Amino acid sequence: MLQQEDLGQATALLARARRVVILTGAGVSAESGVPTFRDALTGLWQRFDAQALATPEAFRADPALVWGWYEWRRTAVCRAQPNPAHLAVAALEARHPGTVLITQNVDDLHERAGSKAPVHLHGSLFAPRCAECGQPAPTPDAPADEPENGRRLPPPRCARCSGLIRPGVVWFGEALPTDALASAVEAAASCDLLLAVGTSGLVHPAAELPHVAVRTGAAVIQVNPRATPLDEVAEVNLRGPAARILPELIGT
Repeated sequence: MLQQEDLGQATALLARARRVVILTGAGVSAESGVPTFRDALTGLWQRFDAQALATPEAFRADPALVWGWYEWRRTAVCRAQPNPAHLAVAALEARHPGTVLITQNVDDLHERAGSKAPVHLHGSLFAPRCAECGQPAPTPDAPADEPENGRRLPPPRCARCSGLIRPGVVWFGEALPTDALASAVEAAASCDLLLAVGTSGLVHPAAELPHVAVRTGAAVIQVNPRATPLDEVAEVNLRGPAARILPELIGT
C-alpha cells in the first residue's frame, strides 16, 4: 500500500519544483495493455525471442517477418487507450510550462493523452523510414483485419529510392537518435525534479538520466510497482502502478 508519508514528501517536492522532467518506460504503456519486451510472444512469433526480431540483421534476413511483427505491435497500440498515468502526465505538463517529457516507449499514447512534444528516445512505431536512404515514409493505416496471431507482411517501398521501409524504432545494436538523446541529457542536467515512471532502470543510456539529474542537484521521484536499480538515487520511491499513483501525486 502506498505510504502517505512518501506521497506527502513527493507532493512537496513537486510543489517546489520549477523545472520538471518526466521519464517514462514500458510499465506506463503496459498498464494500457501494450505488450512489453518481457512478455512471452504468441502466435506466429512464439518461437522467437523479441530481441531477436528487433535488430537490423533480422530485418535484412526476413523483412516480411519483422515488418509483420511491428505492424502487429502498432495495431495493438492503435487499439489501446491512454490510461490515467498518461493523462496525469499531460496535466502536469499543462500546469508546469517547460516540463520535458522523455519516453522510452515507441507508441503514441502520450500524444493521444495530450502531451505535445515527447522526446522519443527509442523512436516511434508511427515514424517509419527508408532502410536505405533514411527518407521518412507515410505511416500505413492500421489494418482493421490484422489477425490476432500476426502474419508475415512485406514492407512497402520507398518513393525516393525503392528501398524497403523499416519501422522507425531504435533496434538493438543501433544508436539512439542524436537530437533526442542530446535533448534528454540537457533536460536532465538542468531540471530540479525528475519523475522516473514505469522504467526498469536497466536500459542504457536512458537509465543514466536520473543519475545525471542527481549529479546536478535535482531530486528524483520513482514510481514503480517493484524495486529497480534507480531506488538508490531516488529521494522518494512510490510503490504501485503509475495509473493509480500519478493521479494521486498530480491531483487529477
